[in-house]
Amino acid sequence: MDDIDRQLIALLREDARTPIATLAKKLRVARGTVQNRLAKLEADGTVVGYTVRLRPQVEEQRIRALMSVAVEGNKAEAVLKALRGDPAVGALYSTNGRWDLVAELRADSLEAFDRVLGRIRLVEGISSTETSLLLSTHKL
Repeated sequence: MDDIDRQLIALLREDARTPIATLAKKLRVARGTVQNRLAKLEADGTVVGYTVRLRPQVEEQRIRALMSVAVEGNKAEAVLKALRGDPAVGALYSTNGRWDLVAELRADSLEAFDRVLGRIRLVEGISSTETSLLLSTHKL
């Protein structure tokens, strides 16, 4: 990956719906160059999809939280597999330090969120968790 690829990815992060011609103009390359690079980034798995970001106020009834997870011994892969399969887990991050993983959680109500916490805490290989509710968003 070179500077043009990194710039292309940065532009797509700002707006994944930017037309190819506009991307080419901003990058000062030919339209075919952008198409070929994008196809290559998709084929090699660097770009795995495109999504929509919503303002937090659009989903204001949703409960959002970050859960820090400590994993027992060498059970990280099993824990990751279990958490990937949970529909309430929006994203997973491996970390260093006290916690092994951070999971972004979402639920429609406090009762549903309580069920999510209970379900995740039962995953074999998780030794402890700490959860913080996200109250407001200041930058996306």
